[in-house]
Amino acid sequence: MRKVYLDSAATTQVRPEVVTRMQEALSNCYGNPSSSHSFGRSAKTGIEKARKTIAKQLNAHPSEIVFTSGGTEADNMILRCAVRDLGVKTLITSRIEHHAVLHTVCELEKEYGIELQYVDLDQNGNPDLAHLESLLQIDDHKKLVSLMHVNNEIGNLLDIDSVAELCKEYNALFHSDTVQSIGHFSWDLQKTSLHFLTAAAHKFHGPKGIGFAYIKRNTGLKPLILGGSQERGFRAGTEPFHNIIGLEEAFSLAYSNLETESKYVAGLKRYFLEKLQEAIPEVKFNGESGNMEKSTYTLVNACLPFHPEKAMMLLFHLDLKGIACSAGSACQSGSNQGSHVLSEILSEEDKNKPSIRFSFSKFNTKDELDYVIQVLRDYNKD
Repeated sequence: MRKVYLDSAATTQVRPEVVTRMQEALSNCYGNPSSSHSFGRSAKTGIEKARKTIAKQLNAHPSEIVFTSGGTEADNMILRCAVRDLGVKTLITSRIEHHAVLHTVCELEKEYGIELQYVDLDQNGNPDLAHLESLLQIDDHKKLVSLMHVNNEIGNLLDIDSVAELCKEYNALFHSDTVQSIGHFSWDLQKTSLHFLTAAAHKFHGPKGIGFAYIKRNTGLKPLILGGSQERGFRAGTEPFHNIIGLEEAFSLAYSNLETESKYVAGLKRYFLEKLQEAIPEVKFNGESGNMEKSTYTLVNACLPFHPEKAMMLLFHLDLKGIACSAGSACQSGSNQGSHVLSEILSEEDKNKPSIRFSFSKFNTKDELDYVIQVLRDYNKD
């Protein structure tokens, strides 16, 4: 059976070069990075080199990069520590953030009695910046704004520079979940004024179980995980050297090939939008995912005009045809609840239609997309 993987927003195929580097690290550099002998020093040197590689690309300082197990840990760590350590009394976010943010801020509201505010969204899921400014103006309480750069379900691109300027004007902290954009967009953290951002290697062809947080110097955050002195005392626990090396390799390759690969993947998305509209004229694209300028080039979220009975079996049918895609965030797999993102922005009529997220990578081809569109066309006709 033919296999087509169009779920790279959930996780990406690991680059062969990354696998090779990780195998070498596992075989040849197995010392504990905290050990003082040569085996340990070699591992420690590799970790610090990876930190410098990331920092240089982001135009940050190496001390501002903290390795974590991934985006979820990094989001939790930053939000929780900001409330605990920095006197944050108000958290401002949106209702379509990743659950790593939404569940955390709700828990912090219960634990610390903070005020939780949600910025208004337009019909396509874009934050209303005028409303955000009004929330920042309400009082003099210390505030933290948490808005993701690329929405993981509908692909909307946040006007991150404008949000950063508003936060700067009103002396608010700014955290952005950038898990879907690190490795896919260029960054200059000396120009875009964020206090915190998060990343996960498996979203840009690296291994699972490793990511990092950017924590701006002198913010005053204290450790969440206590124990040893790893990560300059900020995150205890023996570092997974092979995963960090895999992250560095994937990160370096993502940015050294960014221009050519982003152009190629954007071409795939543009082709898919065009061909899907030709095959199924009544299709709608959720959020801004049908707009090449206002959404990431890596995904499309399509609302398909299928009969309710067909809608129930669509994902199963696609899987039987060897096509991997998603009805929402992969983190909701096994949940009976629908997408919280789509429930916020779709009409009641469109909520009853199947919405599928197709997400692309450098490993996909137009021939694969033709196959997927043919399967959808045939399913619609049957």
